[in-house]
Amino acid sequence: MKVALIQSAPKLNRTNLGEVLALIEVNKDADVVVFPELSLSGYLLQDKLYEDAWKIEELSDLAHASKHCDIVVGAALWDNGNVYNSALYYSKGALLHVHHKNYLPTYGMFEEGRYFCAGEHITSFHTPHGNAVMVICEDLWRAESIAAIAASEAEIVYVLAASPARDFSDEGISIEAQWDSLLKSTALLSHNYVVFVNRVGFEDGLGFWGGSRVITPMGKTECILPLFESESKQCSLDQRLKKLGRYLVKHT
Repeated sequence: MKVALIQSAPKLNRTNLGEVLALIEVNKDADVVVFPELSLSGYLLQDKLYEDAWKIEELSDLAHASKHCDIVVGAALWDNGNVYNSALYYSKGALLHVHHKNYLPTYGMFEEGRYFCAGEHITSFHTPHGNAVMVICEDLWRAESIAAIAASEAEIVYVLAASPARDFSDEGISIEAQWDSLLKSTALLSHNYVVFVNRVGFEDGLGFWGGSRVITPMGKTECILPLFESESKQCSLDQRLKKLGRYLVKHT
């Protein structure tokens, strides 16, 4: 299974859809193409949210593009009169699953709870490449979320993020080290592959650090992208690492 990690720098407008479609076209030889949190919308929409949020019917081009490869993408999404911070999974020409972010940070530099509605569930779903689950950024910082992932039938966890850089030191960015520990813990505790895609770029003083990566079920970093740079990279996942057999595989 080949996964394309798209570490992009979304803008605060709807032109992101065209750029997403172009990046899908370049990476359509991958099995799954994965974008960051709010990659169709930009992060700091604030009062512009209700004007720029997408309706599912406006994203038919993504459904069409998924005839060539599966697509995981983040968007501000209208659903039953509410706007959610959502992750969408497209496959074989149709929308297969939607996850609404459960935990909306509203502290420090974050204001999501002022604008978005919160989702209530984390559920796995079947894809052509095995069972999957999607979470968005703050979702993974809750023990309840990791427990839900571990209890699910998922074999791969897609983590979409818009994590700002902070806490710089001589050893690097503290938030990167914290995320790395969290991703590896999730992989080990749930026995899943974890695909983490974080955005880059700047919005209103916030700089997003990137560092997207793939973690194996054994907690090993298999693929990593650079900090602060837009980049796309394809990574092959070992599909032999299933729930019952992943610890029995001998690597040469």
